[in-house]
Amino acid sequence: MGKLLLGLDIGSSSAKVCQLKELRGNYEVQIVDRAPFSHDAIVDGSILDRSGVSDVIRGLIKRNNIRQKQCAIAISGYSVIVKRLRLPDMTDDELQENIRWEVEQHIPFDYDDVVVDTAVLERNRLQRTMDILLVASKREVVNDYISVAHDAGLDVKIVDVASFALQNMAETVYRERLQSSCVGIVNVGAAITSMTMITDGVTSFTRDITIGGNQITEEIQKKLGITRDEAEAFKTGNLGSIDAVIPREVEEIVRTVSETIAAEIKRSLNFFYETSSRDSADELLLCGGTLKNDTTLNAFERTLNIPVSLVNPFDRMKYDKKLYTPASLSELALESAVALGLALRSTKV
Repeated sequence: MGKLLLGLDIGSSSAKVCQLKELRGNYEVQIVDRAPFSHDAIVDGSILDRSGVSDVIRGLIKRNNIRQKQCAIAISGYSVIVKRLRLPDMTDDELQENIRWEVEQHIPFDYDDVVVDTAVLERNRLQRTMDILLVASKREVVNDYISVAHDAGLDVKIVDVASFALQNMAETVYRERLQSSCVGIVNVGAAITSMTMITDGVTSFTRDITIGGNQITEEIQKKLGITRDEAEAFKTGNLGSIDAVIPREVEEIVRTVSETIAAEIKRSLNFFYETSSRDSADELLLCGGTLKNDTTLNAFERTLNIPVSLVNPFDRMKYDKKLYTPASLSELALESAVALGLALRSTKV
């Protein structure tokens, strides 16, 4: 194995970084941090304020004195499509020769406008078939994300998909829970909710839903006629310098919108059940800063009607006690799942 990469999660509302050190049979958290972007810096997965995003990432690097410049990033949302396909069994070389035809059949983008990758999930020698994962993303979006990281002084070695980074995290932290069950990993971000279903340790379904915590903020802002910053403070309960008492209506707004987000997740679960011949999942692992709000978590538990638990990607990992405490890591845990999944990637030797 090569050197572990710096994990950089360029989310809709903030950048998160994570750097790990590999130990014998475990990992040590060396660096984990986050910093917010300005509102509308990234919209629907498209970077609108490239210099602003780069400045935030550069600030994170400087603040944490990060020397590892080789990094892994992730993309999600409309620009990336993941399909599980069953094809006649063929060699890896034959698959690459035929991939253009498969992309044109299954991906609603022009082949020349996308970056494509495949992974063979399993082969059935008796039926002479193979299941593959086909991933395609708009080349323009991939280049934009690479560019802002480069402008911040980083060298992008891997461009991953957010849902795969979540799976990478889960396979490391919750390995025994994934081996003989059907587990979903759901990351509720600011604008995009990424969802991955893992059945008996193998990816069986992925989906990005364009809904997230921003909807809660916007509804509070609209209903109460306040600024976005005030609405965000009321949503999180972190009033900071805002001299106000959280109105009683806020909890009802948070509950209602959270139920809407959960209903979208449930619709995706139902689609997964229909296409996989399953009628239930064993557990959902939840992460994302939106779930820091207890009202949101309670709404998810009621609506989804599946056992759920909050992810702590630092669970069982060592950490530098001079830099972090259990409380400080816990504060960053829900937002750091993708970044940690990326930080588990390494350069090839």
